[in-house]
Amino acid sequence: MTETRAIVEHAARVRTARARTATRALFGRAAICASALLASGIVAAATPAPPSRGPTMTDVLAATAPGDWRALDPERTLYLELASGRVVIELAPEFAPRHVANLRTLVGQRFFDGLAIVRSHDNYVVQWGDPEGGRPLGDAAKRLPPEFDRPADGLPFTRLPDGDVYAPEVGWSNGFPVARDPAAGRAWLAHCYAMVGVGRDVGADTGNAAELYVVIGHAPRHLDRNVTLVGRVVQGIERLSALPRGTGALGFYEDAAQRVPIRSIRFASELPAAARTELEVLRTDTATFTALVETRRNRLDAFFERPAGRVDLCNVPLVVRARPRP
Repeated sequence: MTETRAIVEHAARVRTARARTATRALFGRAAICASALLASGIVAAATPAPPSRGPTMTDVLAATAPGDWRALDPERTLYLELASGRVVIELAPEFAPRHVANLRTLVGQRFFDGLAIVRSHDNYVVQWGDPEGGRPLGDAAKRLPPEFDRPADGLPFTRLPDGDVYAPEVGWSNGFPVARDPAAGRAWLAHCYAMVGVGRDVGADTGNAAELYVVIGHAPRHLDRNVTLVGRVVQGIERLSALPRGTGALGFYEDAAQRVPIRSIRFASELPAAARTELEVLRTDTATFTALVETRRNRLDAFFERPAGRVDLCNVPLVVRARPRP
């Protein structure tokens, strides 16, 4: 279970508790806080959970309205199927239309079925593709022009006012972490945790989406505008980030037996509705999301003695939850 999914489920429990009497609700919240602290080993069993000093991320999520969320589009959602379960990826064709189109061709040809995860580089990336390099690409392009950035004009953008080391401005667009340069009029996806990129060789045009990676470590923002990013994992990142690390150079698996087989990769739209994972993500263009960012900038949970007063782009969680049934 991802951190954001756990937080959403926690928020749902808080909403249920608040529908009860004030006394039971207070007791229930205290019990939840105490249970979380006990699980983390921060306090002993006899220590009661202190009250919150202000709104928390859980409080913000508990107060969301249906309009604060958007459902994943099946036409731009990928399912990576492993023996351990499903990894759900949301694509960003607004930033890499040619690579996403080529990826659609590869998936349609069942290119990835039976291939493998070949690399798990500690604090960096997990990578998958054709380990032997002999599988035909069929109708897919073998090389594509890089899509490292795009025009900023016409792109929705929620700016983070805290600043950034790697770009003049950063924020979010349609749920993805984005950087931009207003003077140059360009914008690009940022290499935050769980972002999915296209592997390439030395030449900038040597990527084609037949080899993909996902960020599993501290955000490698030095890769921004050097590699094409095509989306992000929205559920199941733990199935990738918890894999055994490769012992070869750059984290590649030295023994073929260490590789993790890929059962299949499919677009959600290819599956019947009953077989899909129905998810929705918190919109990043709402007052609710702005409030959530503030809970990350100034942690008012009782545990924090000194709120940071600032937050990094990649430290703001992009929240996903199961889509409520009608």
